[in-house]
Amino acid sequence: MAKIKYIIFSWLALCLSYSSVQAKLFGAQSFTLDNGLQVVVAENHKAPVIKHMLWYKAGGVDEKVGKGGTAHLLEHLMFRGTSKVSGESFNEILKQNGVESNAFTSLDFTAYHHILDISKLELVMALEADRMQNLQISPENFALERDIVYQERKQVVDNNPSAPFTESLRKVLWQEHPYGRSVSGTEEEIKSLTLQDVEDFYNGFYTPDNAVLVLAGDIDIQTAKDLAQKYYGTIPQRQMAEKAKFTKINPNVAARLEMSLPQINTPRLIKNYIAPSYNTEKEDIYNLLVFSKYIGEGETSELYKDLVLEQKKALGISSSYDYASRSYGVFRITALPAENVSPQELEQAIDKSVKKAINKLNIDRINNTKDKMLSGLVYLQDNPFNAANTLGMMTSLGMSTEDIENIDEKIRHVQYQDVKKAANKLLSQMAVVTGILNPKGEN
Repeated sequence: MAKIKYIIFSWLALCLSYSSVQAKLFGAQSFTLDNGLQVVVAENHKAPVIKHMLWYKAGGVDEKVGKGGTAHLLEHLMFRGTSKVSGESFNEILKQNGVESNAFTSLDFTAYHHILDISKLELVMALEADRMQNLQISPENFALERDIVYQERKQVVDNNPSAPFTESLRKVLWQEHPYGRSVSGTEEEIKSLTLQDVEDFYNGFYTPDNAVLVLAGDIDIQTAKDLAQKYYGTIPQRQMAEKAKFTKINPNVAARLEMSLPQINTPRLIKNYIAPSYNTEKEDIYNLLVFSKYIGEGETSELYKDLVLEQKKALGISSSYDYASRSYGVFRITALPAENVSPQELEQAIDKSVKKAINKLNIDRINNTKDKMLSGLVYLQDNPFNAANTLGMMTSLGMSTEDIENIDEKIRHVQYQDVKKAANKLLSQMAVVTGILNPKGEN
């Protein structure tokens, strides 16, 4: 059974009427059925396997206030049968046919994925199309899965001693924005969910014109068109529920959160900046991708060389940039202080080191960074499973197939002056929250 997964966007995941697009990165082509279902196809004929993914453009942000966990609970119940395939038959049929099946929920979307031999594709499409329109939730299954989701939530918190800090940091950063919510919902919210809540979410968002189908592997575009039409093309649209409204973030916010928790062995420091995303400032994302790689991704990055190897003020430090979201993105710097270095001292050192790295930016440094990034893109072409993840996520968030295929070209055209400008804007004009987590009893 599927369990919640928080989506962490590494570089591998980032890269990332009928209309086709000439391939570059994945060889992807796309088309849309009359009922609004988007279909993206990435051919890879190295093995007779395929990854089938169905992405619904609805997640935790689309839940009603006080109904946290609805999307995740529905994800569980999607494996509990329809009016045609009862009970556990869905899972049993897939298992008997050697199909690997799972799902995950995020704040922005929910995805159902299967890895299978190409000979089983029609079976999987028939089952997935059936539960898009014929889900049947019994009171017994609802109660059972709600308890499972509740226990999962407890385990996530109990087994992750930093969970209270992480959730509090997110709430402080996002203020009243829906991204401040937990995908799982709180324990109180989960216990209060009703069968009607889940059915309303299903009927309001699990409609073909709110979904993206990705087929990556041993399939050609014409076969994909024929099968998509056969199994999904006749599913009628339903009236879509109201989607999340994203509040505007106050860019002047500069907050701090310090927390001491038991079972924490080493202090840690996190600086979270609200950042541009593909859906807010599309042209800035490529500059910030390069900036993140330059300052904090890997042991050759500027922050690692300065603070870990030279100054020895940090045991580890890294940066990451998530631009793949329906609303704003997040730029993050995470660090572990060295022995006898306080988080506050390390914070000051990070600020100085970041400014120093920005001042050192030049053509050669940026070209070297871009070369590292572009060399990593080559490996994406070999794995249809990575292709399916990237294509589905990016398409669900509104990125065109053409834009996905041209990520490498966008990176090539980044100039060091633009990186410097985007970095300075991020550090001086965007909301930021600094979080310090200490072992219990320390300040």
